[in-house]
Amino acid sequence: MTSPVLSAGIAGIGFWTRGLPSWAAACAYLADGPPANGMPPDDAPAKPSPQLLAPNERRRAPETVAVALEVALAACTAAGCDPATLSSVFASTHGDLAITDYMCQTLASDPHSLSPTRFHNSVHNAAAGYWTIGAGAMAPATAISAYDASFAQGLLEALAQLATGTEAVLLVGYDSSSAGPLAEVSRSQGLLGGALLLVADPRPGMPRLRVGIREATERAVENDGALSRLAAGNAMLPMLPLFEALALSRPHAAITAGSGKILEMEIAYD
Repeated sequence: MTSPVLSAGIAGIGFWTRGLPSWAAACAYLADGPPANGMPPDDAPAKPSPQLLAPNERRRAPETVAVALEVALAACTAAGCDPATLSSVFASTHGDLAITDYMCQTLASDPHSLSPTRFHNSVHNAAAGYWTIGAGAMAPATAISAYDASFAQGLLEALAQLATGTEAVLLVGYDSSSAGPLAEVSRSQGLLGGALLLVADPRPGMPRLRVGIREATERAVENDGALSRLAAGNAMLPMLPLFEALALSRPHAAITAGSGKILEMEIAYD
């Protein structure tokens, strides 16, 4: 592994995609294999319902915010951590392209009818803002976008915060479907979110992550696991090799880091 190496313990994990509405469901899907028809259960909810928000806010929240808060709270609950105490990093390739498409169409056709609520939800840090308000978190919150390296750059940001004195950082990756003309240039399908609660001082029994950077020309990133096939087309797809490795207790994973680099990860389990 190329140095310098950054490390963390993984105290909690959250996951949501259509058909697999929890980390436990994703782990079972990987362990047992897809059903004979190749599809996940069809009785799962179509959209997350993040309990961190009040009912009215929950109904109004766009899919990107809903999935980000759903997995973020799940990771905190699994770790037994108070969300209000945590620094956070939210990574999204595109933000909410459906809202961006609505904004562009409305501004072009009837700008006076623009919805203030949808305008409010159009900014890239909308999910981070909803999270800090809903959780009552006063710690720093970061929103990152780096195209197909968005999750990797979010992970590096979270690890860097741990290395410089922060005790715990919540990392959230999420993306939804693109729409309209933007879908031709910024492609994404479905709804996908994943969260890791990373800690500087892991307790016994936690998976331990060591991350270094290597050149992308050495070995290709493998991204053909069952979760990757299920969520194929979503812009946050590059994060899934790490989640699949954690679900199956694999010792290695790699994800695209951009600029011809790859994050190489070693994972230790007690």
